[in-house]
Amino acid sequence: MTVVRFPLTLLLTGLLGLAGCTAYQPVPLYQLDGGNAELPADKEGVAVLLGPVSIADYLQREALLQRQLDGSLTTASDARWAGSLAADIDRQLLRQLAARLNSQRLAVAPATPGFSPQVQVLLAITRLDSGPQRPAVLEAHWRLLSGEGKLLDGRLVRLEEAHQGSIADQVRAQSLVMRQLVEQVASAVQEYGNAAPAIAKEPRKKAPAAPAAKPVPPSLPAPIRMEGEVFRF
Repeated sequence: MTVVRFPLTLLLTGLLGLAGCTAYQPVPLYQLDGGNAELPADKEGVAVLLGPVSIADYLQREALLQRQLDGSLTTASDARWAGSLAADIDRQLLRQLAARLNSQRLAVAPATPGFSPQVQVLLAITRLDSGPQRPAVLEAHWRLLSGEGKLLDGRLVRLEEAHQGSIADQVRAQSLVMRQLVEQVASAVQEYGNAAPAIAKEPRKKAPAAPAAKPVPPSLPAPIRMEGEVFRF
């Protein structure tokens, strides 16, 4: 009987390679889904300044967090975000808002010189997460300001969406509540933004002209009495 012998170094190399393949399995990456957000075609749409947008500290990471039944958050070991979730939220807000308003006249704060917004959107997202047994929850506060800085509207928002438990379906549910938030903001922007140009173009009423002053006749000098009852002027 012939015994096949492998060199010890070759055997060790094979075992290490197998262990390496097991330890470094690729992890699925996820992004929020913006749906069918088409590029806006109207270059003369409502002018909107988006931001400042503040996002909770715990969302500013690549780790995909899971909300547990006791309310705690744990990091998913088999999935993560494809980049910063906060940056992805900013991109989704801008693209979806532009699509719903059909306007390319959107800018992210701080505005570039020369850009005069009709409406400014201030947004604070304080929660966006889900868990295997917890629904996707979005909590936010948005406000609208006029171009002059006057408060037009604002609302505290809490949105929930159920899912099937898998990571992929949780991301779908989180994407859906984000789209619902954008829909609310877009509706308010349309209401106030469409009124802004009409107000700006309304001709200013001229003040009624003051009545012309009546001419005052020149006063005559007082007569000087002379002897002989002759009056000289």
